[in-house]
Amino acid sequence: MTHRLLTLGCAALSAFVLLANPANAQHKSADIVDTAVAAGSFNTLAAALTAADLIDALKGDGPFTVFAPTDEAFAALPAGTVESLLKPENKDQLIAILTYHVVPGKVTSKKVVKLSNAETLNGQRVDIAVKGDKVMIDKATVTAVDVAASNGVIHVIDQVILPSSDTIPAVAKAAGSFNTLLAAVKAAGLADVLSGEGPFTVLAPTDEAFAALPDGTVEDLLKPENLSTLQEILKYHVISGRVFSDAVVELSSATTLAGEDIKIATSKKGVQINGANVVATDIDASNGVIHVIDAVLLPPKGMSQAEQARELIRMAINRGVPLYNHGQASATSAIYEVAAMAVLAMDEVPADAQIALRDGLREMRATHGSDRQAWAMRYALDDAYNTLSAPMAAAGR
Repeated sequence: MTHRLLTLGCAALSAFVLLANPANAQHKSADIVDTAVAAGSFNTLAAALTAADLIDALKGDGPFTVFAPTDEAFAALPAGTVESLLKPENKDQLIAILTYHVVPGKVTSKKVVKLSNAETLNGQRVDIAVKGDKVMIDKATVTAVDVAASNGVIHVIDQVILPSSDTIPAVAKAAGSFNTLLAAVKAAGLADVLSGEGPFTVLAPTDEAFAALPDGTVEDLLKPENLSTLQEILKYHVISGRVFSDAVVELSSATTLAGEDIKIATSKKGVQINGANVVATDIDASNGVIHVIDAVLLPPKGMSQAEQARELIRMAINRGVPLYNHGQASATSAIYEVAAMAVLAMDEVPADAQIALRDGLREMRATHGSDRQAWAMRYALDDAYNTLSAPMAAAGR
């Protein structure tokens, strides 16, 4: 994967001074490690790489881009931090920190383009921003650029940057808006799984998303006799691997740990997962990434597409009605529109239901006023729901 960094801009570039060290000119063939050692101001970094057994890796072919903290940056850490990290029992933590300073690929200032982040060898992303004449990597300032090495490039920073050390459940707990999700994860016996090595991508419904389910749903799911159902629902919110938001928008579907696919749709209004809106993205954890969604996803296992479509319409109406009643007609019509588009993307929806939804979408888009638009879509959803329900009612479902 090609990784790009933020454009420095003429003002920012002019503010940087390349590392003043004649060794750069004399040892153009030196690798990243030897280049850093020759500079004389990265002794702590070199000691840390040795303790973490990363010397050989950074002497490899690469190429790598290293954000290298100076000895002064390490010295600025709380007293005893470096000594603690260099202990053998803390090797994994040290590796996590050091690999957070390395981005795959050689990214010189001439190749810099506008981006707000870059994925590191740690798996997590660093944030990148231009602030006036400064370029920031997380909270560290870049003080020198383009220190050339045979297997990459070094940019010097004035602070040690630290990745998230908390697992997904701990990050969710600290956020304070996922209490129901965490209670469900605990009841399902999945807390240890989501605290494991991973990595995982979690689509995390907020407490409000769970509260929007029909009365009694959460309470029923938390009962021991419904354990398997609860586990399937929660696994339907988890994807194996770290899938950051820029990769999500390139997908039309993804397979979850439940073994079922979720549908991903991108529009001017944002990204929807099975009709649920993605409201926050790329929340880093030590073992994965969290994207926040505003509805609970229900796995389709054992349901036909017609049943899935009916359930999606029901959920959209349940979410839309209270919004409309609180004066949010525009948000209501947006939810109804997303649900209609999701149903129309299904392959096995009856023609009459498709016609009702398409007619509703045309009327909504030709109508002025959010109230009238919301009602146009509500009538269409009701017609489609009734069409989908007729054969199920005849079959006793």
